[in-house]
Amino acid sequence: MALLELKNVSKHYNSTTRALVDVSFAVGEGEFVSVIGSSGSGKTTLLRCINRMIEPSGGEISFGGIVLSGLRKRELRRVRTKIGMIFQQHNLVERLTVIENVLHGRLGYKSTLAGALGRYTREEKRQAQEIIEMLGLKDHMYKRCDQLSGGQKQRVGIARALVQSPRMILCDEPIASLDPGTAKIIMSYLRNICTKWGITLVISLHQVDVALSYSHRVIGFQKGAVLFDGPPAGLTPARIAEIYGSDPVDMVAPLAG
Repeated sequence: MALLELKNVSKHYNSTTRALVDVSFAVGEGEFVSVIGSSGSGKTTLLRCINRMIEPSGGEISFGGIVLSGLRKRELRRVRTKIGMIFQQHNLVERLTVIENVLHGRLGYKSTLAGALGRYTREEKRQAQEIIEMLGLKDHMYKRCDQLSGGQKQRVGIARALVQSPRMILCDEPIASLDPGTAKIIMSYLRNICTKWGITLVISLHQVDVALSYSHRVIGFQKGAVLFDGPPAGLTPARIAEIYGSDPVDMVAPLAG
């Protein structure tokens, strides 16, 4: 059974703006899936519909065999503990330390009072420290996040997602604002999370060559519809040009060595 399944999902903001059009695909456990397409093609809308940050206009999304559209707030909160999210702009609390931000990944498991008071178990703190060290941030654990570089902040975001013990992580343009060297580091961490931890990754990317280098599978979007869904080897220059409507001028050199 697929871990994530979308059936005829659509998102209309008004009668003329169609962000997603009849989108259907399934993702299995441990897959690394890159979603590519030009700006405005529906990549971010797709990810936000999957975890119901925004509501689809139609269709059905299921995760772990549970249909998400019918869930109430408490049920949705429970399912979301298994769906991590990594954002392009990090979404950290800049005035808090690295470990405090990472522990926020456990809030979905807490009561409102325990979350507000920052009550975490010894085991949760140990796990957070272990993940922070794994991501090369041991020396920054008690630094405020406003003292970190962009790449370091993105690693904090990855750690916050991992401490949830997720089955799947959604990544929204996680390397868009990073230099190529830092982007390679982030993508290597994400690939290891998928291959060594068995966590499913669905990642939106603007860089075609990065998708080709790191993914098990690529889904190409154009104007909210799936134009390509298959292995990187099947993504020919002609198909890339079709997805982007012209030759993609912003392809970067491959990050993988």
